[in-house]
Amino acid sequence: MKKIPFKSPFGILLYVILPLVVILAISGIRLDLTKEKRYTLSESTIKVLESVKKPINIEVYLEGDFPADFKQLQSETKFMLENFRKVNSNIDFKFIDPIKTNIPKDTLLSHGIYPSVLDDVKSGKTSQIEIYPYAQIQNGKHKVTVPLILEQNYASNDELLKKAIENLEYNLVSKLKIATNENFKKVGVLVNQDELSPGEFQGFMNLALENYDAGPIIPRNQKELSLADVPVLKQMNALVIAKPRKAFTDEEKVILDQYIMNGGKTLWMIDAVNAEMDTLMRSEKLMPFPIDLNLTDFFFNYGLRINPALVKDVKKYAKLKFVAGEVAGNAQYSTQPWPYFPLGIAENDNPITKNINPVKFEFPTSIDTLGRKNIKTQVLFESSERTLLKQVPNYVSLEEINTVDSLGQMEKPSTPKIFAVALQGKFTSAYASRIERKGYPGFKASSPENKMIVIADGDVARNKVVKGKPMPLGMDVLTQERFGNEQFLKNALDYLLDDSNLMELRNRNIEERLLDRYLISEERSYWQWFNLLLPLAIIGILGGLFFWLRKRKFG
Repeated sequence: MKKIPFKSPFGILLYVILPLVVILAISGIRLDLTKEKRYTLSESTIKVLESVKKPINIEVYLEGDFPADFKQLQSETKFMLENFRKVNSNIDFKFIDPIKTNIPKDTLLSHGIYPSVLDDVKSGKTSQIEIYPYAQIQNGKHKVTVPLILEQNYASNDELLKKAIENLEYNLVSKLKIATNENFKKVGVLVNQDELSPGEFQGFMNLALENYDAGPIIPRNQKELSLADVPVLKQMNALVIAKPRKAFTDEEKVILDQYIMNGGKTLWMIDAVNAEMDTLMRSEKLMPFPIDLNLTDFFFNYGLRINPALVKDVKKYAKLKFVAGEVAGNAQYSTQPWPYFPLGIAENDNPITKNINPVKFEFPTSIDTLGRKNIKTQVLFESSERTLLKQVPNYVSLEEINTVDSLGQMEKPSTPKIFAVALQGKFTSAYASRIERKGYPGFKASSPENKMIVIADGDVARNKVVKGKPMPLGMDVLTQERFGNEQFLKNALDYLLDDSNLMELRNRNIEERLLDRYLISEERSYWQWFNLLLPLAIIGILGGLFFWLRKRKFG
């Protein structure tokens, strides 16, 4: 038999490609040829996986008869978990159909697993099916629930699935880290400056307790922060200051400054103007006025200034539902745009704000960024180009609903205004050259690499309370619309306390390579016959080639 030349096409196939395919199949090695490296685990993920020392079991409830789109999510999840297991054999997983295995719904609901009801079209008939797009990570008796699809308003199934696949690695590995973490990071919530009440802050505390050891920080003297509180503050990895309404003393500012200089992360939610919607709904008119929290010089040191002027966005806003009249004793409701409740809509690829519902702000003011050496400023949310500023004190009336675009008294058009910023870098103490430094033992003039988030709205973390019952954070009780406040603040905490750089995984973009559905429908029969006959033709050609070579050799 004539020897096949190595450099011929058939020789390359026989001597190079075929052995390579066999070696890869036997070894389990996979080559990621995608442009965005969607099948390659990040270094941060690998470090977390390698840190797992005990057996971990992951149950994925994506098994059963459901639409093809969710089959893709199932396939991507399985591939991701197989990669996890390749890195660390302590990680094992299985796919479960919760309906066929008769897992009680109450059991699923108790773990935060809720059904999704979908329309399934087969043979021209539409039926509804239930699926549970969740996973559960079990470490001994400890279980952590992983939602594989995050709720997003007005998004189609295709968009939700695309975002679910983009966030798959982050969702799984971040929850895996929580499940295997024996020492939860501590988050302190300052309770001293007439902040939000416990009921109004319940939604935030619930989300914080999912991943962290969170609790209140109450001054020992019951009046203000003092040096006696420093040991407790030093134990906190992050400090949350939510809607303070009492001015900070100079001693308190020094203590907070030194908390930051010692590496403490801070999340500030500040109202620079006193304006409450409850008052407006009762009287249909209110007089907002500036609040002096004695923090102007404090934030100025970090390159920020919070302005005491209300921001009205006449393009991106939430709607207000109110009683507009009465018919036969029944209240008649009207839903109208309310520019004092602007929406924060992500317009960049910042991992804190990406792929979340619009965030609802209530009577926010604005933040000016001044720039400071060694500090990187990232704008998280800002208003649209159709922004108005209302100077205070000034009247706000419900009648403004009828004249959203009109300029009122002491109002002026403005460029987009910033609602929230993230700061990262090495901060310098505001008291480095001041006499107050002598009153703080072990004073530090600068910080290590640190982070801070400042939001010009104290109500962004406030949940409504109805008949004494706290509502979910971000839920508008009247319109029943769910905003992204909870996910935003959760991401904010994760960003501040992320020492594994996992948040960058939220910036992953998956390029969609979709087939033309209309072309598939038109050419369906052609491609079915093509796929049926092509393998037979290849086998026939190879058989004929073998027969010809055999006949040529043996004559």
